[in-house]
Amino acid sequence: MKYLVWMWGVVLGVALATAALAQTPALPHPDTTRLPGARPDSLRRRFDQERMLNNLKAYTKRKTIAGKAASALFNFTERREDKAGLDATLLDRQFDRHNYKVIRQINIRTLDAFGFSISDSLRTPNNILEKAGNTFHVKTSKLRVRQVLLFREGEELEPQDLAESERLLRQTSELLDARVFVNERTSTADSVDIQVITKDVFSISGTFQLRDVAAGVIGVRDVNFLGLGHQFRNRYEYGRRDPGPGAQTWRYIGSYQVPFRNFVYGQVRYRNETRNKEAGATLSRDFYSINTRYAGAVSYDFVDRVVSTTGSGTVEDPYIFKPLRYNVQDVWLGRALRLRSYDLGYENPGRAIVSGRMIRTSYAQKPTSDYLNGNLLLGTIGYSVRRYYKDKYLFGFGRTEDIPTGTLLSLTAGYEFNELANRRYYGLRLAYAGYHPQRGYLYLNGEFGSYIREYDNNWQQGLISGELLYFTRLYHTGNYQWRHFLWQRTSLGLNRRPGEQPLSIDGEHGLRGFQPGGLLLGTSRVTLNYEATLFTPVSFLGFRMAGIAFADVAWLNARTQQQVLPFYESPYTGFGLGLRFRNEYAALPTFQITFGFYPRGMSTPNGIRIFENSRPYYDFSDFSFGQPGVVRYQ
Repeated sequence: MKYLVWMWGVVLGVALATAALAQTPALPHPDTTRLPGARPDSLRRRFDQERMLNNLKAYTKRKTIAGKAASALFNFTERREDKAGLDATLLDRQFDRHNYKVIRQINIRTLDAFGFSISDSLRTPNNILEKAGNTFHVKTSKLRVRQVLLFREGEELEPQDLAESERLLRQTSELLDARVFVNERTSTADSVDIQVITKDVFSISGTFQLRDVAAGVIGVRDVNFLGLGHQFRNRYEYGRRDPGPGAQTWRYIGSYQVPFRNFVYGQVRYRNETRNKEAGATLSRDFYSINTRYAGAVSYDFVDRVVSTTGSGTVEDPYIFKPLRYNVQDVWLGRALRLRSYDLGYENPGRAIVSGRMIRTSYAQKPTSDYLNGNLLLGTIGYSVRRYYKDKYLFGFGRTEDIPTGTLLSLTAGYEFNELANRRYYGLRLAYAGYHPQRGYLYLNGEFGSYIREYDNNWQQGLISGELLYFTRLYHTGNYQWRHFLWQRTSLGLNRRPGEQPLSIDGEHGLRGFQPGGLLLGTSRVTLNYEATLFTPVSFLGFRMAGIAFADVAWLNARTQQQVLPFYESPYTGFGLGLRFRNEYAALPTFQITFGFYPRGMSTPNGIRIFENSRPYYDFSDFSFGQPGVVRYQ
């Protein structure tokens, strides 16, 4: 169904463009080299894209039925605020003169998803599509908006509360954008009124993919159930053809999340797929803001899966699978400490954080004797500086996006009590990110962690990981804008357990769109991804369109654990072109159709695949501390 809608949309757009061109008189192009009486060579006429867009734009202004239909489908309004750019600093000081004044009243205005503008109060829905969309939309309740605000009526306005509240509102899944400011007309020397304006996304979305006659995907989700901020997600795949033992023809992934006051969230989740069943529940509160003092979580997870213990995955040496069943009980608590400020009037943005965690793992079935019941105690001390900037056209299509920058240093130490031999754990993480509107964004992260067995000081289950993410500034050519992305990731396993090969290079872990002919797993992995994204001015049914080109390369140590670096084996590569669509007014994920070519390792003989992807490939990493933990080996 989704592909059918896109196909008819493209056909209608081409038809309207053709009609517009046919009714527009063409200007003569003199050709001094043409002989008298000869006909012009139409095959040599250059395709004028700008002319076609202008003609189509003129056609949408016609009063005919076809012209009104084109006006409802296409939007060529130039977004002047996008070209002008944004104030780079998000945590600005424009409201500092109101610090510590008493908040007299908080006025909240919520806008529907379609037809309204958070920066233009006079804009209203003006076509049947926008009005129909708002009819089926439930606006976010004011109670939910108040849950996210860092201030209350009758309290003093703390520094940065307005900017931080605006950022937190914008980061919720149910809101597209938000503005939080002081009503200057009613403010006095000792009290203020606060104005909050939010714009919703259309929270209900679904997915239907028909891969062949007996295979497909059905998905339903709502990120703002009844306007209360509740989220449920369901995804069901049928007709799957997974290799190996225990293969099943279907997969289900689902979750339900509820927000409470003071940024406490409760979630239940379930996953059922080939050789893997998981269920869990969590009650958590993160370091959501710079000024958050306490954070923590309690969770329970149950896992029932089949893992490979021996074999390299080749025909001569196939994988041998055995069952693994266990449950994990997890609890942690953290405290952030403000540091002394030497800038009179402004507090130090740095925070010292201490936290502790206890993890209890109990195995019901073990594939090998290396899997041990145990209790792990972890403690972390660290230093974090967080600053946020705002920009557009990074992962969204014109919406305001918050860019985290700063510095993070953390040291983790732990002790594991198990059945065989107790172990110590040590971990280190260093991260840095900087942003400049002209130079772009750079993120660097490095981690190391390993267990040490006590009786022989043997290092076990170690990991060295690194990450670099860089994107250029936004370039402009007419109404077109583009960026370049570069992403490099490294995961090197050190003295892992026998058969412990969880690293793969397909999908988000390495080559986008890559589907190996069989199981392709390893102990070390290095990936390099490049992407160029071109944002176009075309809007179709509220969907903005962008073109992408990518080149991916990945090395995987899949043969032996003796060599830590994976460069001794030939790399896997992928190249492709695609179109990306996103409706910023709906909770629909980014929808992308991509043509990819993979010279080696693909399940298809020619290495060509056309695929759809609904998940963003890149994302930001925040500089807030989470729960203490071991480095993630996945």
